[in-house]
Amino acid sequence: MTEEYDLLIVGAGTGGSVAAETAAKKGLKACIVDCKPEDEIGVKVCGDAIGGHHFKELGIPPPTGDDFDIEIEGIKLYSPDLSTVFVVNGPGVTGYIVNRHSFGQRLLKAALDSGIKLRDSMLVTKPLIEDGCVRGVLAHNLKDKQKQTLRAKVTIDASGAAAAIRSRLPDEFGIEREVSKKDLMSCYREIRGGVELEKGYCQIYLNQAVAEGGYFWIFPKSEGRANVGVGVQASKRGVHPKTQLYSHIFTQPKFRHTTTLEAGGGYVPTRRPIDCLVGNGVMLVGDAACLVNPIHGGGIGPSMVSGRLAAEMASEAIERSDTSKRGLWRYNTGIMKAYGAKQASLDIFRIFLQETSDEELNFGMKHGLVKESDVLSASMKGDLTLSIPDKAERVLRGLRRPDFLIRLEEVARKMRGIKEHFLNYPTPEEFPAWRARIKTFY
Repeated sequence: MTEEYDLLIVGAGTGGSVAAETAAKKGLKACIVDCKPEDEIGVKVCGDAIGGHHFKELGIPPPTGDDFDIEIEGIKLYSPDLSTVFVVNGPGVTGYIVNRHSFGQRLLKAALDSGIKLRDSMLVTKPLIEDGCVRGVLAHNLKDKQKQTLRAKVTIDASGAAAAIRSRLPDEFGIEREVSKKDLMSCYREIRGGVELEKGYCQIYLNQAVAEGGYFWIFPKSEGRANVGVGVQASKRGVHPKTQLYSHIFTQPKFRHTTTLEAGGGYVPTRRPIDCLVGNGVMLVGDAACLVNPIHGGGIGPSMVSGRLAAEMASEAIERSDTSKRGLWRYNTGIMKAYGAKQASLDIFRIFLQETSDEELNFGMKHGLVKESDVLSASMKGDLTLSIPDKAERVLRGLRRPDFLIRLEEVARKMRGIKEHFLNYPTPEEFPAWRARIKTFY
C-alpha cells in the first residue's frame, strides 16, 4: 500500500508536531508517522523543563492546563563539595516544568486539528531513496503487520536520538550518521513522590565522582514530587547512571521515605549540532539533528524551534519545485543563527567542564574564578566574556591556580571563535572547507 504527501514527518514529538502544524498552515498535504499508539505520544524520559522564552519566540501559548506543572524561576548550580551555590536567574532560564505526556498530546492535537494526518503504530524501517533523493519511507504497520510505503516530496527526521532516517542515509548525502559516545549522555531518572523541595528552582549538581562527564539533577514538580536523575558521559565504561543514582542520591535523608512513580533512561546527544541538516529531499530536526543544549541537556525548546523552521523552509522549497539539498540549504543557515551557533559555543564549555576535576571546580567556584554571571551569559548567549579588569581580579583570586585561569581564557577564546564560525554558515560549495575547520576548535 502506498500513500503520497508533500511533507512526511517521522516522529510526533515536540519538533515533529510543531512542524506538522506549521505545514498545515502553509497549505501542505502532510503526515506524521510515529511508532507509538496515538494515546502514548508524548511519553518520554525527560527533565520536563522548558524555557519560557521559546513560547514567546514561537507564538505558542505557554502551558496552562493539564500540560502545566509548575513555574521555574531559575537554576541553582552546586559545586562538587556543595560549599558554593550559584543562583542563576534571567530571561533565558525562567520557564516551566511541564507534564510531558500532556504537553506532547497538546502539541499533537494542535497538529491534528489543523488537518494533518497521523499514522501511529507505524515503525519506519528505512528511507525510500530514488535517484539520490529521499522520496519518503518504508514502514511496518504494527497494528495489521502490513508493509507500508509513504512517499513525499520532503521527509523530516524528527525521530529523536535514534535518528531513524539520518542513521540510514548513504555516504553520498554528506550528513553525519553516527554520534560519538563522547558526545552522548547516558541518563536515568525517576519521578519520586513524597519529596519536600524548594519550589521554583531546578537544582544541578556538578560532581565527577557521581556523574562522570555529566551531572545529576533534582527538579521540583507539584504535589510533593521531584524529577531526579543522573547523566554520565556514555563513553565512560562501567558507570551506570541508575547505579549512581541509587548509590549516591537516593541515600540522602530527603529521599528516605519517597516512592518511585515513574522510571526510565536513555541517551541524549549533548554536542554541537549536526553540521549539515539537509540532503536531497530530507531535513533533520530536534534530537535527530543533535539540537540539545550541551550544558543542561534541555531539548524541548530547540526541537520546537527547528520543527517550525524546517516546515517553513520545506514549504518554500516545494513551492519552488526544488527539494534538493541546495533548495533546502537555507534551513541550515536559519538554524545556526537561531540556535546552532550558541549551541556550538556551549559545546566547547561542556568539554571544559568534563575535563575539569572536582577539586578545580570547587576552587574556581568558591574563589570567583568562575562566576554566576559566566553561567548566565553562557546560557543566554553562548558567550564567556572576560574584560581586562575582570581578568585582573580573577588573576589575584586565582594565584594558586594559574593553570585554571589560562584554560578558562582559552575556552572563552574558542567559544567566541566557533560561535562566529557557525554564524558564518557557508554555501554548499564552501561547505567542505568550512566543515574541515570545525576540527581545529576541538
